[in-house]
Amino acid sequence: MNTDWQAFLDSQGGRIGDQGAAHFDSAPAEPACAVVDLSHLGLIAVSGPEAQDFLQGQLSNDLRELTETHTQLSSHCSPKGRMLANFRVLRFDERFLLILPRAQLETLLKRLRMFLLRAKATIDDASDALVCMGLVGDCANASLTHAFGSLPEAPNAMVRAGDTALIRIPDPSPRALLIGPAASARAAWEAACAAGAVPANPDLWALRDIRAGIPTVLPETIDSFVPQMANMQLIDGVSFHKGCYTGQEVVARMQYLGKLKRRMYVAQATLDADAEPPLPGTLLSAASSTSEQAPGRVVDARATGPGQWEMLVVAEISAAEDGELRLGDSGALLKLSPPPYGFPAEN
Repeated sequence: MNTDWQAFLDSQGGRIGDQGAAHFDSAPAEPACAVVDLSHLGLIAVSGPEAQDFLQGQLSNDLRELTETHTQLSSHCSPKGRMLANFRVLRFDERFLLILPRAQLETLLKRLRMFLLRAKATIDDASDALVCMGLVGDCANASLTHAFGSLPEAPNAMVRAGDTALIRIPDPSPRALLIGPAASARAAWEAACAAGAVPANPDLWALRDIRAGIPTVLPETIDSFVPQMANMQLIDGVSFHKGCYTGQEVVARMQYLGKLKRRMYVAQATLDADAEPPLPGTLLSAASSTSEQAPGRVVDARATGPGQWEMLVVAEISAAEDGELRLGDSGALLKLSPPPYGFPAEN
């Protein structure tokens, strides 16, 4: 974590949790307007004259569509087309930044460097050079507009103020990601709190991702999902016209020649007090499933009250439509719903 940012969070009463982000003991669970430390996210910087060409051959999305005002989701896949990591990508001056959980950062760094070969590009860990923080709600709009001149309106849009970026995160309710030096993040945090925002914990950000249907590949789910299984094609995370990249043949074949048998749902469950929490990677079960594999697994989950959980799950479409999907060991019945962006009619 950036040392100046950590000192500021300490002054605000934050304590650094297991994942590297600040937690606030008195934070409300779901405030209407909040600031969130996102130091559990890391940054990979790729720069150099051949940085775009190199990444174009490794990522599932088309970097030619990135601009100074538009970011995108993307992923890095295995040769079998399964995601090893997914992340947000933005063009930041002369370099590209990939934003992903720090728990995934070293794995992706090693993978990308393995493919670098003689490309004229450098790949660096920029996690401590810049700060990631989230803004939930709209109470800080006036101060953000003053700082940036305007607000990003469309999902994935970005505005800049010098070396600081503000990105609109796809969400039915206002949500933005700020990336910049510690001084800029501190100014945004203080201005938001003066306007009525309260410090919240990173679980709020993860819960909002779950409700928005935005998946995160975590160490427990590496190599588990082809991008379409996690709805990446529905949230502008896959390009089907960009050409070759690692795993592209499998991803394209599923899109044009195969039939999607699994997709990602928003789910709710009520668990007994002594039940194991539905951690990422937890397998699902269904009496109607005829597959030799489990009919699905948890992508991510967060508690919203005693025994109450909300989660993203990738599941067999047929088992989901039968309405009998359950969490593996607990046997808790899942209540499934489409993500806010819905499903294509043909699926």
